[in-house]
Amino acid sequence: MGIRDRLSSLVREAPAETEAIEHDETWYSWGWVRTVAAATAKHLEAAGLGPASRIGIVLESRPEHVAVLLAVLGTGRCVVTLSPLQPAARLAADIARSDLPVVIAGPEIFTRDGVLEAAVAGGLALQANPSGEITGRGGAPAPDAATATGVAIEMLTSGTTGPPKRVRLTDRQLDSSLVSSASTPKNGRLLSRSVSLVATPLVHIGGLWGVLASLYAGRRLALMPKFELAGWVSAVERHRLRASGLVPAALRTVLDANVPAEKLSSLQVVTSGTAACPPELADEFQRRYGIRVLMTYGATEFAGAVAGWTLPLHERWWSGKAGSAGRAFPGVELRITGDDGAELPAGRTGRLEVRTAQSAAGDWTRTSDLAWIDEDGFVWIKGRADDTIVRGGFKVQPETVKNVLETHPAVREAAVAGLPDERLGAVPVAVVELAPGRDFPGEAELKALCRQQLTPYEVPKHIVAVDELPRTPSMKVSRVELLDQVRAALED
Repeated sequence: MGIRDRLSSLVREAPAETEAIEHDETWYSWGWVRTVAAATAKHLEAAGLGPASRIGIVLESRPEHVAVLLAVLGTGRCVVTLSPLQPAARLAADIARSDLPVVIAGPEIFTRDGVLEAAVAGGLALQANPSGEITGRGGAPAPDAATATGVAIEMLTSGTTGPPKRVRLTDRQLDSSLVSSASTPKNGRLLSRSVSLVATPLVHIGGLWGVLASLYAGRRLALMPKFELAGWVSAVERHRLRASGLVPAALRTVLDANVPAEKLSSLQVVTSGTAACPPELADEFQRRYGIRVLMTYGATEFAGAVAGWTLPLHERWWSGKAGSAGRAFPGVELRITGDDGAELPAGRTGRLEVRTAQSAAGDWTRTSDLAWIDEDGFVWIKGRADDTIVRGGFKVQPETVKNVLETHPAVREAAVAGLPDERLGAVPVAVVELAPGRDFPGEAELKALCRQQLTPYEVPKHIVAVDELPRTPSMKVSRVELLDQVRAALED
C-alpha cells in the first residue's frame, strides 16, 4: 500500500477514541485528528484546490500540523514545506517565491511582519489553531495556480548534494523509502500499540520522515518540538521505548548530564543521523548504557536514509568498522568517483554518488560528500567537497551568513568558517574586516543583526574583528588562519 492510501485509510478507519499523537504529555485521539483533517480538506475543496494542488504549510511540530499533513497527502495533494525557523522577512520571501495558491500556518506565524501579507498576495491563507479549528485569514487562490501531479512533497534540501534548493519528492520516492526501511504495517494491522518518538523538527527531512514512517506503520506518535533532555528521558521512560533517534549533539547531552542508566533501560538501540557521529562518542554511549548507536546516512533528495547500520551488522562488524556510516540499504547502490566522473576502486577517496529508486531520476546522484568504500561495502564519510558547516545536523552556508554581516556599515568584508565543536560537530564563527575609520560595533550588535535575518542555527557562535582578513597567495580568505584568529581571540 502506498503512503497516500495508507494515510487516507488511517484518517477514515482508525477508531475515534484511539490515541494518535502525544504532545506536551497530552494525547490527541484519532477522532480529533480526523476532525482537523476533514476541516482542512473542506477548506481546500471550497477553494477549488483538488488533487495535485500545491499546499504550502509552515510546518511546526504540533498535532494540528500533523493532521493537516495527513489531510493534504491523504487526498492526493502536494505538501510544500515552509520553515517556521526562518525570520519573518525570509519566510515571507520564501512564500512569495514559491508561488503558492494557499498557505497554512499557526496563529503566531501570521503575526510576523509581512508573512500574512505574502500569503494573501498570491493565494489563500488558512490558520491551523491549537484547538484544531481551521480558519480563513483572507486571500484567494489564483485560478491558474501550478499543480504537481505525482509529487508528494516539495521540500528545501539541507545541502547534501549542493547548495540548498527546493526538491520534489515523488510518491514513488516516498514509497520506496518506506519499503527499504521496513516501515511496513505488521500483519496488515491498521494500528499498533507501540510508540515512536520524534524530536526533530518536522520541517527537517529527519523529523518529517520520522512522522510519516511512524504513521505508515500504524504506531502512536510522541511529538516533541525539538530535543530537550528532560522531555526526551521522560518519554523514553513513560513509553518504554525500545528505539529512539538522537543526533550526535543529543548523544553528548545525554552523556554530559549523566542520565541514570535505569531511566534508559528499555532502549535497545539508538539511531543517529543528520550529522556524522564520532565513533568514540558512540562507543562511550554503548559503554555507559549498553545501547548500540546505529548511524545512518541520507539526504532530503533521497527521501530519507540510503545507508546505515542495522543491529545484526553492528554486532558483527562494528569492532572492525567503527566510524563507518554503514552499508547501502536494500535497493541502493553507492559508488565513489573522481573529479573526471570515473568510478574509483575500493579504498580511494572521492565524491560519493548514490543510485536508488528513492532519488528523483532513479539514476546516479552526485553528492557533496567526500567518502571511500571498503572491500566489504562499508562507506566512510571523510568530509565535504564544499564549505558547508554542519551544526548539530543543520547545514549552514557560510556565504549566507557572510552576506548578512556585510550589510552592517562598519563591516567592510566578512568571512565565515566552521569551528569544530565536541557537542554539535561544528559551529559557524565569523571574522570581520572593519571599514576604514569605523570601530568594531561589538559582537552583540552583529549577532542581533544576524538574528533578524537568519535562522537560529545560522547565527555565528563567535564574531571577531581584525584589521585585515587572512589570505592565501591567491588572495582567497585562508580558513585555516581564520580559525586560528578566532581561537586566539577566545583565549585572550
